[in-house]
Amino acid sequence: MKLLARRQFLRLTAGGAALPVDLRIAWAQTYPSRPVRWIVGFPPAGGNDIVARLMGQWLSERLGQPFVIENRPGAATNIATQAVATAPPDGYTLLLAGLPNASNAALFGNLNFNFIRDITPIAGMIRIPNVMVVNPSVPARTVAEFIAYAKAHPGKVNMASAGTGSAGHLAGELFKMMAGVDLVHVPYGGNGPALTALLGGQVDVLFASLPSSIEYVRTDRLRGLAVTGAMRSEALPDVPTIGEIVTGYEMSAWFGAAAPKGTPAEVIDKINQEINAGVADPKMKARFTDLGGIAITGSPRDFGKLIVEETKKWGKVIHAANIKPQ
Repeated sequence: MKLLARRQFLRLTAGGAALPVDLRIAWAQTYPSRPVRWIVGFPPAGGNDIVARLMGQWLSERLGQPFVIENRPGAATNIATQAVATAPPDGYTLLLAGLPNASNAALFGNLNFNFIRDITPIAGMIRIPNVMVVNPSVPARTVAEFIAYAKAHPGKVNMASAGTGSAGHLAGELFKMMAGVDLVHVPYGGNGPALTALLGGQVDVLFASLPSSIEYVRTDRLRGLAVTGAMRSEALPDVPTIGEIVTGYEMSAWFGAAAPKGTPAEVIDKINQEINAGVADPKMKARFTDLGGIAITGSPRDFGKLIVEETKKWGKVIHAANIKPQ
């Protein structure tokens, strides 16, 4: 298993086109010389789209060419990912990579691409935790009380999600496994409908995206029990992490940039440097904090390591919970 993971990691971080060194360096120096497409596997106005547009604007201003956000929603981001995997490896087609790319490897058995093999990581940008929220009618004010309540009512506590295999669903399944509780999964067609059901009392708990639910928590329309990340969120500093009660628990959505395999390493490094500069910019960090996220920086290799680790982690959860795509 360790050998396989190492091979995947090396394939993921190899990149680079088979071009003479001088030509690759010259290419990187003049890159970009025309607009760059940045493909996002979600509709406009959502969290993924917002992150891409924020960084796309930064890159456009820094590099002097438009980074055009192209939304290609559908098939749990697989349509967008395949478009990038089969695009020319010239640096002019990028992918907003994220948690679905890691989980889809186990969730779907018939993909026409292999994310580890066919995509080259460029840079991570931000991690955003979900938040465990309950309807105020649920008699639990802490994670410990919720676990006790769920154990006292096995199979009777309903857990909503934005859909089977969504980030919130995975967060809930990981919680069920680690806390030893029996929750009934109720999938909805998006985070909005799931929140509506929770607000109306049709379901009891939801591991919601932080940007979508934070105002409901702040106004006490929903009770925030905990955030799913490794540390507390600056956006909800008084809300603990699940890991403070369930040792070792961690789940967060993450976002970064990737390109087709074979994209010249010099181009990958140039984009990586600019994204890292953007993530470190105080104004950009403030925008990311407003989204409830934590900025992440590092090399293409660092981002590749994160992808491999997340692919293994969520693959285990998906197989253990026997999650099948709808």
